[in-house]
Amino acid sequence: MRASEVILTRTEKVSLGVPAAKAVATEAERLGAERVFVLAGRTLARDTDEVSRIEKALGSRHVATHTGIRPHGPREDVLAAANHAREVDTDLVITVGGGSVTDAGQVMLLCLKHNFNSVDDFEPYHTSVDEDGNMVLPEFEGPDIPIICVPTTLSGGEFNPLSGATDTAIKQKQAYTHPAMAPVSVVLDPAITIHTPEWLWLSTGVRAVDHATEALSSLLSNAFFDGMAESALRLLSEGLPRVKADPSDLEARLNCQVGAWQSMIPIVGGAPMGASHAIGHVLGGTCDVSHGHTSCVMAPYVQAWNSLVNAERQTRISAALGDPNRPASELLDSLIRGLGMPRTLQEVGVDESQFPLIAEYTLEDMWGRTNPRPIRNADDVIEVLRLALG
Repeated sequence: MRASEVILTRTEKVSLGVPAAKAVATEAERLGAERVFVLAGRTLARDTDEVSRIEKALGSRHVATHTGIRPHGPREDVLAAANHAREVDTDLVITVGGGSVTDAGQVMLLCLKHNFNSVDDFEPYHTSVDEDGNMVLPEFEGPDIPIICVPTTLSGGEFNPLSGATDTAIKQKQAYTHPAMAPVSVVLDPAITIHTPEWLWLSTGVRAVDHATEALSSLLSNAFFDGMAESALRLLSEGLPRVKADPSDLEARLNCQVGAWQSMIPIVGGAPMGASHAIGHVLGGTCDVSHGHTSCVMAPYVQAWNSLVNAERQTRISAALGDPNRPASELLDSLIRGLGMPRTLQEVGVDESQFPLIAEYTLEDMWGRTNPRPIRNADDVIEVLRLALG
C-alpha cells in the first residue's frame, strides 16, 4: 500500500445544465455581490447575445465588462483587465469564455490583491523549478475577491486554483497558484458552448483527455484519481464524436463538460502530470500553438515514449477507450484523428530549429520532471519532440 492524499479547493458549487445568465445571477445574489465585473471572450461578447444576457440578469449589480484577453493570457492583457476591475471597485469577478479568459480572471485576482502596476510586478508570484526539478511555490496572501467561472471550452482550468499567464518578453507561459484563486462557483451550461468553434471545442476536449491519460499513466496516482480519470475518458471519448456529428447535442456537450471536470480532479488533488503537459505549456506560450492542439499532438507520442516504464498502467487507458488489447498511444491517435485534429508538430507550425528552446523551457516547467519515464536533460525532451515532428 502506498499512502497518498487528495487536495480539495474552495469551490462550493457546480451547476449542471442551468442557463448561464440565471446561474450567475443566483450566485451573485447568494454572495451578496454589489459590483460585479464580467471578463468575457471578445468574440462571444461581440457576436452573440450570451454576455448581454448575463449583464441583464445581473441588473444593477453589473458594473463593467472587459474583453481582449489574447490566447495564453499575456501579462499585459491580465494587467489591463485588473486595472479595469480596480477602477470600478469590483467585489465579484465572473469569467465567461475559454481557458485563457478563465486563467486571466484568476491571475488578475492576484493583481488586485497585491496592487500590480506593471508586468514586472508579476515576477515574484509565479512558480519555478529548482536545480533538482522540484517545484518552488512562492508564499503570498491569496485574493479576497471571489470568482465565478462560466467555461465555453473543455480545458478545465475553471476547477483549478493554478492558472497561467505568459511573459511575452521571454515568450514563456508561467504558472500562478493559491487555494483562494479557485472559483467559488462553476457554471456548466452546454447551451452557451454552441458558439464555440468546432476545432476549439474538440481540441480542448482532447486536452481534457490528456489530463485523464496522464493521471492514469502516472506512477503516483491513487484509486480515487484513477476512478475519476477512467470516467472522464469514457465520457469524453463518447461525447466528443457525438458533438462532432451533431453540434446541437446538448446532452453530449454536458457529458463532455462533466468529463472535463472529472479529468481535472486528479490534477487539482495532487496527481502530477507528465511530459505532454510540460511540453504543451511551452508549445503554447513559446510557439503560439493553441492550448488544445498541444495535447492533440503530444499526448499519443508521450504515452508511446513512456510505455517502457508504465505499460501496465496504460492498459487502464486502453480499457477506458474501449480496447484493452491495443496500445494506449494507438487508441489516442485514432480518437484524435477521428476528430480531425492535428497530430504532428509540423501541422501546428513547429520545426526542429525550435527544439532547443522548447527543451530548455520544458525542464523549467513544474511538470517537466514528474514524467513517469524520467526526463533528465534536454536530449530526453528532444527525443520526444522528434517522435512528434511528423
